[in-house]
Order: sequence, then structure tokens, then C-alpha cells
Amino acid sequence: MLNIALFGPPGAGKGTQSEYLIDRYNLGYISTGEILRNELKEESDLGKQAREIIEAGGLVSDEIIVQILEKTIAAHPHANGFLFDGFPRTTIQAYILEGLMTKLNTQLDCLINLDVPEEESVRRLLERGKTSGRSDDNEEVIRNRLKEYDEKTRPVLDFYEERGLRIDVDGTQSIEAVREDIEAIARDQFKKRPVSLVVFGYPGSGRGSQAHALAEEYGLEFIATGKMFDEEIAAGTEVGKQVQTLYENGDLVPDEIVIPLIEKKLANTQDVRGFIFKGFPRTLVQSYILDGLLKKHGCTTPKILEIDVPILELVERLESRSRTDACMPYDNSAAKIVRRLRDHEHKTLPVIEKYGEIHGVTKIDGTGNFKEVFEACSAEVRALFEVGGVERVSPDA
Repeated sequence: MLNIALFGPPGAGKGTQSEYLIDRYNLGYISTGEILRNELKEESDLGKQAREIIEAGGLVSDEIIVQILEKTIAAHPHANGFLFDGFPRTTIQAYILEGLMTKLNTQLDCLINLDVPEEESVRRLLERGKTSGRSDDNEEVIRNRLKEYDEKTRPVLDFYEERGLRIDVDGTQSIEAVREDIEAIARDQFKKRPVSLVVFGYPGSGRGSQAHALAEEYGLEFIATGKMFDEEIAAGTEVGKQVQTLYENGDLVPDEIVIPLIEKKLANTQDVRGFIFKGFPRTLVQSYILDGLLKKHGCTTPKILEIDVPILELVERLESRSRTDACMPYDNSAAKIVRRLRDHEHKTLPVIEKYGEIHGVTKIDGTGNFKEVFEACSAEVRALFEVGGVERVSPDA
């Protein structure tokens, strides 16, 4: 996730830059004024509480605001992060946001401050007033607004300065120049996060070999459920014995065994550029679990590759593999091979469809030789690093 607070005095151009960031990175938009208006419109319990306070001439409490914030964030599970526009407005709210981010297993990555001198803000707002028709676009009101901003917001900027999260951008530049500066900041923030990839494909598609080669080429931790299971079997653990029996019957290993092993791997791996998964997730349930695990460990939205090979060729490959040292337990009979292919079709294809709707899936032609397929996969991974791990997602997805 990418969580950014965008600050700047009235007239700094926050609205213009917010629209770009939201669209470019598929961020949820958090403006306390807007989310409060939504609650009032929906007449939710929180909205009713807020309305009573407003109608009595009071200010909506931080206690209500933080509940609305949490509700809004929870309502956007597929966002790549959130853009906080003009929030927090006080140091108390800054502490509140810090606690909320911790509760949600994430954090604010940075505060971008569009730095614009007072006289430039006044000039811009007066110019806007010529066409806006807004009664508050006159010099007296503008200067009062700027004074209030300075008194209330400067302490918030200092709060994030002390935490090393404040980044100033010269807001007097052109819209394009400001956008380029913000883009550079966003890319830099993503580079600090481990990337994540999932390689899909039917058994026999070569997904394991390709994923392992990509891991070595790009400094990624290769997480293959099969490899972890083999290690448990070799160590003679109770988990290994259970897995061995499941293998011999051609059955899938249940989540009660898989998830703790993956969680342990993510938690104990350090100094890598990211993670690449093979053999997981296999089911819709596992896909939701993985999304949660990646968010918890600060990883980017996963890049999804699907290595596509025709079914008849898959059967030929698996049958040929059964006569080699690379034979897997489920390769030793036609019935088991067919069962594994059907399991993938019934359980894993819906997962790929889900990722296709949410994140997008890149199909790789797997019928070529190893080098050709690797080069196609590698091009996608390079692009992933170049854009900082961001996959553009349609707002309608």
C-alpha cells in the first residue's frame, strides 16, 4: 500500500494533484469533509450522531471522525493505499492517524507539502474568484483562511518533520513540474517496499522452473509450497508425514498446514527485493489470505503471471516427466495427472479470474523453450521494478 498525506495552503493545487495520484496509483481518497458528508447523506448511525452535533452548532469530535475513517478504509479493500487530503489537521489527529494505521497493519509513508508563499496563494485565489462565483474568494476571507491554516497546520508539518516523513515540493512550479516531483516521491516510496509476484500455470507448464529462475535473477525470495513441504518431509516432521500421505493420494495440502509455513517464511526473510510465489494461492480462500499477508508485511500489490500451455501438451510433459528423476508423486499415473489438472481447473482458475478482475493478469506463452519463456516473464518483472510495483486498476474493478 501507498499511504500519502497531501498538504498545502488554499490555492496550492492539492485538488489537481490529488486527482492525478488517485488515478495513477488507484488510491482511496480520504477527505474528512467528503467522508463526513457521505455519512450524513447515508444517514448512518455515525452520520446521525454527526448531524446532531452540527445542528447544535458544535464541531464533530475526533472520536466520530476516526470511526468514519476506519469505516471508509475498510470499504476499499482493493485500493493500493490512501491519499489523505488535508488530514490530519491537528497534532492530536496526527496521533490518531498513526494509531489507526498501526491497527490496520500499515503506515503513512510520507506527507507531501506543497509549499506556496502567502502572496502567491492570495494571487491564485483572487484569480479563481473572478470566475468561481464563490463568496469566500475575496482578499479578506482568503487571508483569514491562510492565517488559520498556518496556525493549525504548521504544528502538523513539524510533527511529520520530526518523524522524517515530511517532503516539501515547490508548489509555485507549473502543474506538470509539481506532478513530476510528486511522481518521483511516489516511486521512491514504492522502491522501499518489497515487490510480490505470483506465477500461475497448470502442472507441467514450467511455472516452478521459471519462478525459481526469476527469483535468482532479480533477488527475490522464492516461496514454493512444494519446496517447503519437501523440507518438512525430509526433516521427518509431523507436518511432513501428513503431507507425504496427501501426496501419495494426489490430494491438496490443506490451509491449516500451508498458511503457517508461508507466514513464517514472510516473517523470517530479510534483505530481499521481494517475493515470488509458486503453487500458492491455489484457491479463492488462499488468495484472500495472501492479500492480507502481503499487506501485513508491507509488500506491494502482487503482479500476476500466468504461463499458458495447451492441455494436450501438459499431459505429454507430465507423462514424460514421470520417467525421469524429476518425477513428482502425482506424475506416476494417468489418473493422478488428470486429477491434478482438474483440480487446477476447478479450484485455481477462479483465483486467476479474481486477480484478473482486481489486479490484472499477464498471460505468458509457455509453449516456447525455457529461454524464450523466461525472457517474456523477465520483461514483465523488469517493468514491475521500473514502475515501483504499481499495477493500474480500473476504479470499476
